[in-house]
Amino acid sequence: MQSKDTHKDIQGNHACALGAIAAGCKFFAGYPITPSSEIAERMSVELPKNEGTFIQMEDEIASMGAVVGASMGGIKSMTATSGPGFSLKQENLGYASGAEIPCVVVNVMRGGPSTGMPTRPAQGDIMQARWGTHGDHEIIVLTPDSVPEIFSETIRAFNLTEELRVPVIVLYDEVLGHLVETVEMPKEGSLDLKTRKFAQSPAEDFLPYKETDDMVPEFPRPGDGYRTHTTGLTHQENGFPTQDPKQVDRMIKRMSGKMDMHKDVYESWEALECDDADIVICAIGISARAARGALKSLRAQGQKVGLFRPITLWPFPEDALKAATKSAKTVLVPELNAGQMILEVERHCDASTNVVGLNRIDGEHIEPAEIEEKIKELVK
Repeated sequence: MQSKDTHKDIQGNHACALGAIAAGCKFFAGYPITPSSEIAERMSVELPKNEGTFIQMEDEIASMGAVVGASMGGIKSMTATSGPGFSLKQENLGYASGAEIPCVVVNVMRGGPSTGMPTRPAQGDIMQARWGTHGDHEIIVLTPDSVPEIFSETIRAFNLTEELRVPVIVLYDEVLGHLVETVEMPKEGSLDLKTRKFAQSPAEDFLPYKETDDMVPEFPRPGDGYRTHTTGLTHQENGFPTQDPKQVDRMIKRMSGKMDMHKDVYESWEALECDDADIVICAIGISARAARGALKSLRAQGQKVGLFRPITLWPFPEDALKAATKSAKTVLVPELNAGQMILEVERHCDASTNVVGLNRIDGEHIEPAEIEEKIKELVK
């Protein structure tokens, strides 16, 4: 952290690592995997300088387990991965979701499936980010589209996971991970950083999953004298397993209910030129960057085109999308996959709206000219 405002030209993955340090991350466990490895490399340098711990685990499964364990100890913790590694993290990510253990997972997307194309960009993990683990669970996914936003959204990821006790994924593509842009580094002490709600109630009355007014239970800090039981099994307020239908129903509904209650905390999006738009482009990551270029060109030619960009991708900002597309006849969804986000866009758009995809799955990103050409086809 800098003592005064400075501007640095840094790579996206390095911005992610520096954002984590700025947010107060003190533990990173990971395993090298392209195209996210620079995050681990930078964290291995920065954490020891900031009273933190870096550890390279034997694989991605162990990395996620170590992050969950460190967070159970009250420490802000993170891991980073890509593609196949993200798949391996899903079981322990589900554990973190069920046990409401704060943690941040960064996924720098690459071509798939399987080993796929390790050095080429893709956006094929959109649905896996939301539904990669089993059961009814909650998760937050943030999708920056620039290096400065990678920095700021990584900080926000830590704030959200601490405040809401929900795992948070920072999701961006290989292009952004290796892009170099200027980031304004904040002054030391200028950030509004959140920490989890550590238990303050009398130890003899403590229930680790007691329903509170904000639906976020107090977190027992190890060493503070609170007896707690943590399990991945469905549990009651005392933390011990249960299969009682009423208790199970209560637990799941509270976990989803806290997300509904705190939409104003986590929802974020960008809407450009949407008020009068006949066509709205909906995109994330590098595809949104291309869309912004196409938008500028098309507006200069008199075309009424807008852009809607989810910054919080999950839970999907459905009300904001509906507002942004209320005057649109067509919504174009450019994405680096065979069609994933388009399914969510179709679900929330008016039935009369024509929702069209523009997809690349060949390891190349979508150019602004491709979006512009597609829109000209649609308005003929």
